[in-house]
Amino acid sequence: MAVGIFDSGLGGLTVLDAVSKRLPEVPFVYLGDNKHAPYGVRDADDVYDLTCAATQRLWDAGCDLVILACNTASAAALRRMQESWIPSDKRVLGVFVPLIEAMTERQWGDNSPPREVAVQHVALFATPATVRSRAFQRELAFRAIGVDVEAQACGGLVDAIEEGDMILAEALVRSHVDALKRKMPTPEAAILGCTHYPLMEDVFQDALGPEVSVYSQANLVADSLADYLVRHPAMRGPGETPMFLTTGDAKRVSDHATQFLRRQISFQPA
Repeated sequence: MAVGIFDSGLGGLTVLDAVSKRLPEVPFVYLGDNKHAPYGVRDADDVYDLTCAATQRLWDAGCDLVILACNTASAAALRRMQESWIPSDKRVLGVFVPLIEAMTERQWGDNSPPREVAVQHVALFATPATVRSRAFQRELAFRAIGVDVEAQACGGLVDAIEEGDMILAEALVRSHVDALKRKMPTPEAAILGCTHYPLMEDVFQDALGPEVSVYSQANLVADSLADYLVRHPAMRGPGETPMFLTTGDAKRVSDHATQFLRRQISFQPA
């Protein structure tokens, strides 16, 4: 019974890989809106419209539950979608909350008042749109007090990763870490707030130093989804066929995805 996973491009494949290993019995339908990627440079209304269209396509594929494996969509569109657009028999979940729960050492669904936590200085690396939304800070404030967050917009990094230019991607990571450290010299934790960034996690860790705890999302989201499906088994949709869908050029996206995950991936037009 299918579950949908959406990203503006290929970054959500890091989440798909983790959830597929964690839940091998679940058929996942992945949709990449490669035609309109990257989302990180778009305004909030544009991101909202594109995310709604992609979510509808996944519902049409038999996925009653859709995971926004795109931090920009989670940050700029999800709350608005939940308040005014998603029908009662569907669910759309983002990728911020599992990350924040892990960092603040909370169990899923712990809605107790915000409290002091061990980590006081947090670096957030994300797309420009995610940084502008301040969604991470908002969600964190529901759970923790006294945490200083310094956000660094990582312009150009998603494009470099999507194009497979890892030399440029590494240079950009180191440049963005240097810029962050000028604002926050000694972060205790770093959030990789884009699902593309786990592919560069070793570079982030090296640039930040071994004393900084680096949090990325794929495995945390996989554990959270497994827990959610145990508690809400009815949210597995009627779809039965795993698929990779793209709004872009299917052959080109397939080639990049194969390089991205180091296994054969075949996309079809959405």
